[in-house]
Amino acid sequence: MKRCISSSRSLTTAFFATTVIAISGSVFAQSVDQVLQADQRRLNLAQQSQERINSIVEGTRSLEDQYRAVNKEIDGLKVYNRLMRAQVEGQTATLEDIGLSMDQVDVINRQIFPLMERMIDGLGQSVSLDIPFLMDERTKRVSDLKAVMERSDVSVAEKFRKVMEAYQIENEFGWTSEHYTQSLTIDGETRSFNMLRIGRIGLYFQSDDAKVTGRWDNEARQWVMDDSARNEIRKGLRMARQLIAPELINIPVPAAEAS
Repeated sequence: MKRCISSSRSLTTAFFATTVIAISGSVFAQSVDQVLQADQRRLNLAQQSQERINSIVEGTRSLEDQYRAVNKEIDGLKVYNRLMRAQVEGQTATLEDIGLSMDQVDVINRQIFPLMERMIDGLGQSVSLDIPFLMDERTKRVSDLKAVMERSDVSVAEKFRKVMEAYQIENEFGWTSEHYTQSLTIDGETRSFNMLRIGRIGLYFQSDDAKVTGRWDNEARQWVMDDSARNEIRKGLRMARQLIAPELINIPVPAAEAS
């Protein structure tokens, strides 16, 4: 009887110990899981913190790059502004000069118009007193200048340019030679002659067959027959036409006037 009771107690004790061990094992397992979960949460938090740090670092680098770019742009703008300021100052000075010039435009116009009119009149007198070469062309040029002076749609500068151009053309006649044809009335007969101009010192005519040769007598203001230099005039005409090489010719010219 005692043995049965002892066995029963041993079984009870063993069952209790097993239960305690089982409970302890379960509690330990739960503790380990909690520790692992806590470690995982800490790891996740650490990763999130690192990501935020990385994001902040990238943002800081981006802001630094932007700051450097803005500083570089500011330096460029300072240089640009300095150049623009110098340019504006130069333009301001130019505008002041233009303003002064515009104030003097009326004065200049009042002075230049009479000057141009005197120049045109002088040019007309020079043509009328000169040897009579290309008279139609030259007198028309003077008439055109007088007509231009009366036009309001032509600027003062353009009028002055035309006057100077006419003077330049007349000036070139003094050191050039040329040939052309012209109708002349000699001894009551009008016919076409070959004309030879030597600068402004001589104007000669000759028929195609070279039988009639003469020159302009500027002192008498008339055409005169002069057969003394027939061959020389013919040679001069051929040189003016570039048919032969230039060479010296012996032709009659008016004597120089005493000063």
